[in-house]
Amino acid sequence: MDNDDQPVGRILSRREVLKLFGLAGSAAVLAGCSSEVAPTATSVAQANAPTTTATTAATNTIGEVATATSAATSTAEATATSEAVAALPSCIVRPELTEGPYFVDEKLERSDIRSDPSNNVVSAGTQLDVKVVVSQIGAGTCTALTGAIVDLWHCDADGVYSDATDRSFNTVGQKFLRGYQRTDDAGVANFTTIYPGWYQGRAVHIHFKIRTDAGYEFTSQFFFDESLTDVVHAQAPYVAKGVRTLLNDGDGIYQQSAGQTILTVVPNGQGYSATFEIGLQI
Repeated sequence: MDNDDQPVGRILSRREVLKLFGLAGSAAVLAGCSSEVAPTATSVAQANAPTTTATTAATNTIGEVATATSAATSTAEATATSEAVAALPSCIVRPELTEGPYFVDEKLERSDIRSDPSNNVVSAGTQLDVKVVVSQIGAGTCTALTGAIVDLWHCDADGVYSDATDRSFNTVGQKFLRGYQRTDDAGVANFTTIYPGWYQGRAVHIHFKIRTDAGYEFTSQFFFDESLTDVVHAQAPYVAKGVRTLLNDGDGIYQQSAGQTILTVVPNGQGYSATFEIGLQI
């Protein structure tokens, strides 16, 4: 199972994100306005400096004004940048990554994707609750994307996908660890699944896809902190498969993500939970 497609898409820089909101030029505007202050102070001081002593005093005053102006400009630029970044807490542009060979549009709407509907058998593994928050970027605004379809699918603790064939398995007709939810009025879709296992040629990951009824589609993958995976995979049922053979830094698809799709996972009463925020340019 080492035949995932090549990575696609690219990551937007912070400058590009700010530009989407019309904020990239704010510092330049501030600098352009402040440049007029020092010459005005110089003209006034020279016009009222009848002696060398007065000129020296005026020059010192000019220096103080210029220093103060520079400090004020720097402070204003820093404040403007800080406020601009703070205004984008939930509209984070993420890289699009390959779909891989195992996506099946099961049209299986459910929040808990752990079981196989054909026999109600629940996939063994550590529970993982995933909250996906989807926003839409457009016209200088960031708003919740309501009614979007969010699909999740991934392998089980043994590295096996459902409803697929491979050299080592045939699970056609089974639908464990697959499902979709529509985002609510806040752009949120919640899932209950298990921490994924691993297979040859890939780091530990979860696939996700976001679609709208208008035909827009975005596909990417979640990754995990290696130290957490070490802890989870040292327990049953994962430990039976042995130590994984590829980490994030050796996975070409992870490298394409530049770490921007790593889930921030925290313990909860049942296992672990994670929230992932993403802004889409639709």
